[in-house]
Amino acid sequence: MVRGFAAKAIQADIKPVRFKARSYDGRMLYRTPLRGWYLKRDRSVGVSVDGQFYVLSAPRRLRSLVTGTEVSAADPPLELGRGGRDGESIPLAEAIDKRLAAGNDWP
Repeated sequence: MVRGFAAKAIQADIKPVRFKARSYDGRMLYRTPLRGWYLKRDRSVGVSVDGQFYVLSAPRRLRSLVTGTEVSAADPPLELGRGGRDGESIPLAEAIDKRLAAGNDWP
C-alpha cells in the first residue's frame, strides 16, 4: 500500500519535500536526508520517494540541530495514531487517499 502510494504520488507529479523529524519531547525539529510526502498534517509520519514508511521522531540531541538526524524506516501500521494521547487516529488507506487527493495543496 505504501509503495503504491509513492508510485501514484510521483505519477501525479506531487512534489516531495525534505522531511524533518521532531524530538521525542516535541520541542526540537531536525533536518533529515529523506524526501517524501507527509501523511498527517502534524507531519509525524511520512512516505519517502522510495516507498518506505517513517515515523518522524528522534531523540533530543544538541548535535542534531547542526548535523541533522537519521530516521529508520518502520513497518506501516494499518491505523495511524492508534493508541496516541491525542485520540486522533485514521486508517492508513484513508490517510493515503486524502494525501493523494490534496495533491500539491498539502499544508
